[in-house]
Amino acid sequence: MKITMLKFHGGQLSPANEEAATALERFKNYEQYEIEIKLTRNPQFHAKVFKFFQFCFEHWKSSCEFMNEAGQFDVFRKNLTVLAGYYDTYYTIKGDARIEAKSLAFSSMAQEEFEGCYQALIAAAMRTIFKGCGVDVENKLIGFF
Repeated sequence: MKITMLKFHGGQLSPANEEAATALERFKNYEQYEIEIKLTRNPQFHAKVFKFFQFCFEHWKSSCEFMNEAGQFDVFRKNLTVLAGYYDTYYTIKGDARIEAKSLAFSSMAQEEFEGCYQALIAAAMRTIFKGCGVDVENKLIGFF
């Protein structure tokens, strides 16, 4: 069970919202429980990165035709992540190298690495997707920096 908590002075933990408070009602007061605490990344920044992906995708898809736009967005996002240098290399049974984009999930990447990844995504998009774009597109891009 995952419950979002806020830490207060003195080590006191409190539910971060009404949903978390409701989830805690099933636990008895003054009983001992074992918990695992994970630091979360900035959710607003995470949303900004995915808005950037969507902006890049909208610009890129205008020059392409494909069948499944939803599935294509995921492939696009992973390809841009690889171009940004955030990938792992695996080898097949035949010995061929296979490149796979790193996960951008909260649990997979610390905030500092995620911020570096975002800067690399912008640079990769500028080198490839937006190469030679007009001033209007460049002005929209500035909003993501």
